[in-house]
Amino acid sequence: TRAGRARRAAARAAAAAKPAQPESLTLPHLSKMAGEVNLPGSKSLSNRVLLLAALCAGESTVTNLLDSDDIRYMLSALEVLGVDVQVDWAAREAKVQGCGGKFAAGGAAGSEERTELFLGNAGTAMRPLTAAVCAAGEGQYVLDGIQRMRERPIADLVDGLTQLGVDATLPMGTGCPPVEVNAAGLPGGEIGISGSVSSQYLTALLMAAPLCSDASGVTINITDELISTPYVEMTIKLMERFGIKVEWDPNDMSKFVVPGQQTYQTPGDVLVEGDASSASYFLTGAAITGGKVTVTGCGSDSLQGDAFYADC
Repeated sequence: TRAGRARRAAARAAAAAKPAQPESLTLPHLSKMAGEVNLPGSKSLSNRVLLLAALCAGESTVTNLLDSDDIRYMLSALEVLGVDVQVDWAAREAKVQGCGGKFAAGGAAGSEERTELFLGNAGTAMRPLTAAVCAAGEGQYVLDGIQRMRERPIADLVDGLTQLGVDATLPMGTGCPPVEVNAAGLPGGEIGISGSVSSQYLTALLMAAPLCSDASGVTINITDELISTPYVEMTIKLMERFGIKVEWDPNDMSKFVVPGQQTYQTPGDVLVEGDASSASYFLTGAAITGGKVTVTGCGSDSLQGDAFYADC
């Protein structure tokens, strides 16, 4: 539709409106690496924090926000969904006025009108937003991206949502976006999903599940091997900071129970931890050259599994 095309064009423009990056970077030989590094915010945490802040009741101030395509696509999508976000890129800070678990309504059921979310190639936005729109939206939505996004699988997530009774489809028949959703709330129930392709499917379901309309909530069983478990632990611990209860066993990550009818509560100020994966390069460089590097922005109480690299 014309309105949908306009929203998608606006999202593309907002995501593209970032400072130009140099085409190349030359690093001279260093005999010793030493100094202090303030880490940029983690991409995985930045988009998780933005989405949870958007679903909150109340305002959250997000600091050390990463500036990247994934984050800008998430911000553009939240704007389309009616969430008020004010970003100061110079300060790497965003003020998010939460929607209280209710996104702006999509196109009316049965009509040709759909609210379109264009997400580029941002997997950290596509997957969690697909589940969140099902739980917090009302009406018709379509989530799409560039050609590369249309080659990235999302069928396991959509399968999990449809097991709960959600009306979500993959019209291309490839198991990849676009995803069409006719949202009417997230029912409760017990489902089984694969964990062997990506932990982001489980992460998406976990973040949406507290908004379930049934107090008994959602039980998620992993039907095979769960990969990237540190990212799942990071998601759950972050949800707990926003006041959400999840029942799980860190020693046996095969079953997760999320009670329904919960409300995300803003913690007020939320610091996005520095990216622990990035820290490993500087720590390794110092170790190899016999130098001393101090890395700030990611401490011993980090939510990220890669932070334990410093103990190696």
